[in-house]
Amino acid sequence: MLTGRCHCGRNVFEIDGEMPAVLTRCTCSLCSSRGLLHAYFEPHQLRVVEATSDAVYRWNSKLVAHHFCSACGCSLYSDSPAFGRDGSWDGATRRIGFNARILEGVVAADLPVQEIDGKHLW
Repeated sequence: MLTGRCHCGRNVFEIDGEMPAVLTRCTCSLCSSRGLLHAYFEPHQLRVVEATSDAVYRWNSKLVAHHFCSACGCSLYSDSPAFGRDGSWDGATRRIGFNARILEGVVAADLPVQEIDGKHLW
């Protein structure tokens, strides 16, 4: 079980799963400006324990819900289509891109990272 929380602690999460072997750095304008490293999970693995300051930002296609703390500003997770590496999507499958930097006991900067070209895919 993994746990995570925003900086102020108003949003707390549990993830029923293990840390992925590789994190993902997306080069889209939002992810790169926030310095996010994503750990991907299936939606049923995420459990919101507390979300007193959870806000959502959607842009462009509105297909991705970027959750962040409205009090401290931390990026929490993104609920998005399970896009393929070429930008394709089956129209149904979703995934959670959790901000690995807010997972307790994890030093995200020390883990292997793969980059996806979100700047040009979506």
